[in-house]
Amino acid sequence: MDDDKPITEQAMETITTAVEATKEAAVTAVKKVRKAAKKVAKKVAPKKASKKKAKKAPKKSSKKAAKKATKKSAKKAAKNTAKKAAKKTAKKAPKTKKKAKKGKR
Repeated sequence: MDDDKPITEQAMETITTAVEATKEAAVTAVKKVRKAAKKVAKKVAPKKASKKKAKKAPKKSSKKAAKKATKKSAKKAAKNTAKKAAKKTAKKAPKTKKKAKKGKR
């Protein structure tokens, strides 16, 4: 330390050099962290499927969905026809016909 400079000036100089050093260290640390994060992101991120596989996948899922839909509609149709048949048979059940009475005039 210089005896010529006042203590406050010497203290300010040491503080500024320390601040600059920590600032540089922080910047380098941030750069390293970013670089490492990019590497990890590349490894963790899902890889893009090739175009052929990507095209086939939706077709398969749409085929499965179509099959499920046809099964459901077939089940519903069977239930509806059964219900209609039951209603028709109930309507066709022999009813005792009442003779129309002549109303008094």
